[in-house]
Amino acid sequence: MELTRPLLVFDGDCFFCTRCARLLGRIGPRAEIVAWQHADLDRLPITEQQASEAVQWVGVDGTVRSGHEAIAAVLASAGPLWRLAGRAMLLPGISWLAALTYGLIAANRSRISRVFRKLSGTT
Repeated sequence: MELTRPLLVFDGDCFFCTRCARLLGRIGPRAEIVAWQHADLDRLPITEQQASEAVQWVGVDGTVRSGHEAIAAVLASAGPLWRLAGRAMLLPGISWLAALTYGLIAANRSRISRVFRKLSGTT
């Protein structure tokens, strides 16, 4: 698939992931943000399993980044301060911490989603 803009693919069945994707959309990245359930995965270089396990960034050149690296990429595609934050996430020392944090959040996203649903009054 030839993309005209990078694509951030997230799990649309995850309440927390959906909220985070909306928040990322508001910072103005130069990328499309789409739930994997609405993406044409057959035309992308990622599988359903990859997309359901972690957020995925697909660059216009077909480069795929996953997890914290995908978040860093979407931040780097936004304004100057966000770009700085995205690049900082990939620095040695910070990258392993970002990966650890992402992994903990991903492993507990169903619990986090339940808390977010309760706080927002959504069932």
